[in-house]
Amino acid sequence: MSNKVFVGTSLDGYIADRNGELGFLETVPNPDKDDLGFVAFMNSIDALLMGRKTLDMVLGFDMPWPYLKKVFVLSSTMKNVPEHLDGKVEIVSGTIIDVVKELNQRGFNDLYIDGGKLIQSFLAEDMIDELIVTQIPILLGGGTYLYGILPKHLQFELVKSEVLLKALVQSHYERIRYFI
Repeated sequence: MSNKVFVGTSLDGYIADRNGELGFLETVPNPDKDDLGFVAFMNSIDALLMGRKTLDMVLGFDMPWPYLKKVFVLSSTMKNVPEHLDGKVEIVSGTIIDVVKELNQRGFNDLYIDGGKLIQSFLAEDMIDELIVTQIPILLGGGTYLYGILPKHLQFELVKSEVLLKALVQSHYERIRYFI
């Protein structure tokens, strides 16, 4: 069982600009529409767990529903999913510990954790096993920060780092856990 993050950030660690926009993610030309490892990543997970704001953002994109895997939306206020997403999206609520336990019991063991506050909550509970971070060569100077305040240090091991599109640096980290 593992909880994974696949995210793009500015050099200064922001996942959205001051207006909540993601346009900076497309500032590096990608004429061949390289997926930057996203398809392989999606093949490594069983389901997505995202926050309500992330769902709203995805629904605002001018494109068809992008996910083939089941999507769970963690929300205490959302009661129904849009009709066109019936069977594709399910609302869950509770603590992240309880939600992950329930999803694991249902056979969803490798989860893609998506959304700024949700990622921060998972990090605060030391529940992220893998981080794949793609840095875009831009400084935003503010916005939605990927990392929040942590109750303790979390050490990760660099598994792989590569330059993509001659401009992006994608680094794959795994959480180091010491068991006694």
